[in-house]
Amino acid sequence: MKERIEIPFLDLIGVHRDLRRELIEVFEQALDTASFIGGPALENFERSFAAFCETRYAAAVNSGTDALRFALTACGVRPGDAVLTVPHTFIATTEAISQAGALPEFVDIDERTYNLSIEKLSHYLRHDCVRNGDGRLISRRSGRPVTAIVPVHLYGQMADMDPILTLAEEFGLTVIEDACQAHGAQYFSAKLNRWMKAGTMGRAAAFSFYPGKNLGACGEAGAATTHDSAIAAHIRMLRDHGQAKKYYHDIEGYNGRLDAIQAGLLSVKLTHLAKWNEQRRERAAEYSRLFSGDESVILPYEPIWSRAVYHLYVIRTADRSGLIEHLQAAGIGTGIHYPVPLHLQKAYEWLGYRRGDFPVVEKAASQIVSLPMYPQLTAEQQARVASEIQVFSNRAKTEPVSIG
Repeated sequence: MKERIEIPFLDLIGVHRDLRRELIEVFEQALDTASFIGGPALENFERSFAAFCETRYAAAVNSGTDALRFALTACGVRPGDAVLTVPHTFIATTEAISQAGALPEFVDIDERTYNLSIEKLSHYLRHDCVRNGDGRLISRRSGRPVTAIVPVHLYGQMADMDPILTLAEEFGLTVIEDACQAHGAQYFSAKLNRWMKAGTMGRAAAFSFYPGKNLGACGEAGAATTHDSAIAAHIRMLRDHGQAKKYYHDIEGYNGRLDAIQAGLLSVKLTHLAKWNEQRRERAAEYSRLFSGDESVILPYEPIWSRAVYHLYVIRTADRSGLIEHLQAAGIGTGIHYPVPLHLQKAYEWLGYRRGDFPVVEKAASQIVSLPMYPQLTAEQQARVASEIQVFSNRAKTEPVSIG
């Protein structure tokens, strides 16, 4: 096995090398002005990111987890509530729900998009919930009032938002988008007859700027977006110890502020994000071309209503462990997003879910592999990845396995 990965799963060195001078200038300016928390750098980034997302407001915070937690609280989710989401996501989604005082309850995913299944969501709301005497929707499973839905725009592709919003309106629920992997992703809303960006369709949305994201900080960072001035103001108070102004605390909040240096670094990178997203789409199209005709892998599915930004390029294969070992031996990095669904994680044993409760996500989680994907990925590197997968597939043909 080779000791050195020649085609990394993620390359964070090249992008920073290209922007090195601009990024250093941000740090030097912070040193020269002693502006480390808040101030013009933060305000400029919030305005720019809101404009990019096409929302009225953006509130920058110290992580995507806090962005979602603060958004849930600001949108009225309260301790004792139940919030619906998917078990196929990073645990930050459900951590934010729990930290807001609510209980996460799961709905299975769509087998092609890996996002929230509309059919399963509709069934859950119609058959697994009841109305109590005052008209509130109550979960049969937990006995808690269901107040919100958190669709996750996974891998850089938005969930099917029109029917989600229709169901939310029918059942009186709030929709908060987890857009932590979907900076710049778009959805064609038939109801509105136009393309909508991630972060614009729910009452609020959360973004992560973890370094590996399409827009990544040089450390931890996040932001919440909304069209509602009251929600934006509430999130800004929550991030800053509940202060409306310094030393005047209207509520009890948190230390969830984004530092000015990270805001400045993000502002530099934001000017390149549209180009980077288009490069990701080009590389996804090239992968799909290279894999055309290879029946050993299932490729990402992009519906006609979606313009995905390919935070990840995720395939499915019957022999995942074998493929990963083969690629690693060939010097090619991979990832798994995510190998254990949340309902089967030890952290959530207390929720009482069992294996078999969500068969679609369980099947997907056993087969998915994330291939190298980043704007700096070259055509030659992609061709080599595809070639090695073909070598592995040809070898496996002696013992073919159906993956459904």
